[in-house]
Amino acid sequence: MATNIGIMDAAYFVGRSEILSWINSTLQLNLSKVEEACSGAVHCQLLDAAHPGIVPMHKVNFDAKSEYEMIQNYKVLQDVFNKLKITKHIEVSKLVKGRPLDNLEFMQWMKRYCDSVDSGLQYNYNPLERREVCKGGRETSKKSANSQASTKGSTAQRPHSSHNARRNEVSNANPTNQAAKVARAAPSAGNPAPVYEEKITELKLSIDSLEKERDFYFAKLRDIEILCQTPEIEHSPIVAAIQKILYATDDNGMAVVEAQAMISVGRKEIEGLSPIAEVSEEKSSSETHKRKNIANIDFDVAGLATLSPRQRLSDVSDVHCSESPLMTC
Repeated sequence: MATNIGIMDAAYFVGRSEILSWINSTLQLNLSKVEEACSGAVHCQLLDAAHPGIVPMHKVNFDAKSEYEMIQNYKVLQDVFNKLKITKHIEVSKLVKGRPLDNLEFMQWMKRYCDSVDSGLQYNYNPLERREVCKGGRETSKKSANSQASTKGSTAQRPHSSHNARRNEVSNANPTNQAAKVARAAPSAGNPAPVYEEKITELKLSIDSLEKERDFYFAKLRDIEILCQTPEIEHSPIVAAIQKILYATDDNGMAVVEAQAMISVGRKEIEGLSPIAEVSEEKSSSETHKRKNIANIDFDVAGLATLSPRQRLSDVSDVHCSESPLMTC
């Protein structure tokens, strides 16, 4: 049983048309797009088909239009996941937006999980009956039945009308024109419409992935811009250089060179006007001067200690005589 599968698993390479045919055949619906199942009600019934009776279908709303109503369906789905001990994370905020790629990826996982469970195949599951107890389930079944009937009618009338038109053309044309028309009609017998549909689907998926990648990197650049607008750093040279690159309109590579020049100029200005170096030089010179004074004082004390008392008195008297003009020796 697959509860967590890798992003490179074969389940994520199943086409959109195969997913839609699986949903419509299992639940007797007539969905034309995978994102039509974004309300979560289809996911709940698919899980109910895989594990009959485990989903409280009376809580499922097939008529959910607002995001609040859709979230209620996903809450029911999450409760069932918890009962079954399924650890798959449901990105509700993305699924309710109805984006094709997100809904396709989650539905691919649902198909892989339901295929790995055999319980639904052992019972005669009746999706219409189970949908009767849901809010809006009866209307959904009626819409699917009406759309299927109209589709069958249009497909039945289309060959008949085309056959009549072709017969009229043949009756009104000469043998040469008949041969040319048959030759032109022969390539269209292969019905290349499915090939074009597959190519369109692939292009849509690639566009969705590119938009997702674009939004991701744009969000990163926006975060950097908000960080550069912080008052404490918005006037620094590095921030100015980053903004130079962010707001550059030319793709010639000059923005990076100019940003590097701004950083180097700002660094030189900071080194020339740095008060830290001046303070450190003043501290070192003052400490050197203090060391010299202390050394002189120690030397004088040592010298006085070696003199005799009479020599000390004579030296003191000499000092008084030399310093004071009022005293005579």
